[in-house]
Amino acid sequence: MLVFTDGSCLKNNNGGWAFCIVDEKEDILVSCGETNTTNNRMELTAVIEALKYLKENFDVSTCVVKTDSQLTMNCGQKKWKRNKNIDLWEIFDKLNSSIHIQWEWVKAHNGNHYNELVDKSAKKEAESLTDME
Repeated sequence: MLVFTDGSCLKNNNGGWAFCIVDEKEDILVSCGETNTTNNRMELTAVIEALKYLKENFDVSTCVVKTDSQLTMNCGQKKWKRNKNIDLWEIFDKLNSSIHIQWEWVKAHNGNHYNELVDKSAKKEAESLTDME
């Protein structure tokens, strides 16, 4: 399974996350927003929500996660120390114990269709929360 993820956060701390599962039958795009958050939380939440979706809807033991977040990728591989968002990393570790992730970094805003898609979806979610204020 191939998954693209992204997170976004506006200056007023409204954020959004999105993932897209690239499947042979159809692409699956899921996104949501949160208030009082950070960009790093949204980046990690996108991965967590993608893993939850895979676990609930597909019989997979491995997936490829493509992200433009070096922090999420390197902390996910335990190459970098996890200093913040420990609550989310605990959830990630539980999900990652049943689904092995092969990480791939994607340069942001570089014309990759799926990276642009999840980026726009995450930003739209953050903006929709701002519009409601």
